[in-house]
Amino acid sequence: MCTLTHFATSADARINRPLAMHVGGLDHLPTSSNNHQTPNFQVVPAGIAFFHIKETSTGLVRGFRGNHNEACALARSLESKIELHASGCL
Repeated sequence: MCTLTHFATSADARINRPLAMHVGGLDHLPTSSNNHQTPNFQVVPAGIAFFHIKETSTGLVRGFRGNHNEACALARSLESKIELHASGCL
């Protein structure tokens, strides 16, 4: 049941509020300027309910999954293996 509490202020008051009041507390989120590391793997659709995990530097397909969430998990896993290998842990 809607109580219409979000309409408690007039439209003019909502329009004249500074933007910071609309997105308060979101200034700590990372932005593209804060994140300088590009991903090594990209999940791309390759058909109906089928996804390739493509290496961004070479364009080669390094894996595939039939579920988007599983494809993203595989991409994260491959990414972490590269980071561990680069740091000498593997």
